[in-house]
Amino acid sequence: MNVSEAVATRRSVRDFLPDPVPLETIREILTKAQRSPSGGNTQPWNAVVLTGEPLADLTAKIKAKAQSAPMGEGMEYAIYPADLEGRYEQQRRAVGQAMFDALGIGREDGAGRVRQMMRNWDSFGAPVQIFTYCRTYMGPPQWSDMGMWLQTVMLLLREAGLDSCPQEIWAMYGSYMRELLGISDEYIFFTGMAVGYRNPDAPVNNFAVPRVALADAVQFRGF
Repeated sequence: MNVSEAVATRRSVRDFLPDPVPLETIREILTKAQRSPSGGNTQPWNAVVLTGEPLADLTAKIKAKAQSAPMGEGMEYAIYPADLEGRYEQQRRAVGQAMFDALGIGREDGAGRVRQMMRNWDSFGAPVQIFTYCRTYMGPPQWSDMGMWLQTVMLLLREAGLDSCPQEIWAMYGSYMRELLGISDEYIFFTGMAVGYRNPDAPVNNFAVPRVALADAVQFRGF
């Protein structure tokens, strides 16, 4: 698979097969991803990778927390800006509606939507989670570096026949996630990312996710 194919076939997968992912595969991918760019070569990303019993234990604890604090607790950053508007908000709403439509969950089915959201805490069935964090004093440039690292990881996963789903929803319980992962308060929790093999037959993995036209996002000058 070349880079263009990896970019074209990458998507946020929300239904994984239970097949385990070998440690050697994850280690090789993350070793390659260390070549990701970062400003001044700071390499600000840190991660904890869980599978098996450690992941099951964390899953059970965060699901219990979600029951007692369904709107989040200890969130260390806003996942979306409070004033998100225009095409940005339209795109966010549209992809959510497309996902629920693919699942056959109507707008009036509040319970069904909650059940689907709760699947986040089971990593959508993925056997591996990569939890990413950085030092608290890191700023927007270093957070963008973390994003470049995560994108590199996702493309390398595609090359290896694997898939992923970045899940910032875990940040709803950021301080608790740090506690569960044994991360000190010198760090801020960023995101989880489910990793595994996609279920190719799941409707939630096959609905269209459009992108805006290049002209709506990019200007060319001086050509």
